[in-house]
Amino acid sequence: MMAIGRVPTSFGQSCTVPILKTTVNVYSKSVSVDDFRGISISSVMSKVFEHYILDLYGGFLLSSDNQFGFKKKFSCTDAIYTLLSVVDYYVNNGSTVNICALDISKAFDKMNHHGLFLKLMQKQIPLKLLCILKNGLSYAQHVLSGVQLFYGSSVLTVV
Repeated sequence: MMAIGRVPTSFGQSCTVPILKTTVNVYSKSVSVDDFRGISISSVMSKVFEHYILDLYGGFLLSSDNQFGFKKKFSCTDAIYTLLSVVDYYVNNGSTVNICALDISKAFDKMNHHGLFLKLMQKQIPLKLLCILKNGLSYAQHVLSGVQLFYGSSVLTVV
């Protein structure tokens, strides 16, 4: 796969299982799509390949210390603690603190993937890895309860 810069089509396929959020009381209101979060189940071989890629190229995929989401050993709790620490520091030193919060949920689904690849090229990611990522992303598709969902620019048949 690494030699040809391609992954099997099946690596892009996953089954998304809707899980009811724990904050939702189904007896107090009608349930909507926003009350669920999706858990994607991928093939074992694609997960093994992901770990291989991380072992091989993990050094190229480091992120800022200010990023907490999608990062091993970090969570929302760490982000909240950091925010509160910064606010406490400035308030205790007599400053006014103004905060602007943006909800960027589902941001990856709507992002410009070409922009992502430009950023990866600026980080001098090896060409083989770039080809694998681009190829794998082009196959991405999710199945939910027998209905085909489209991802990116992929045109896929209904399952």
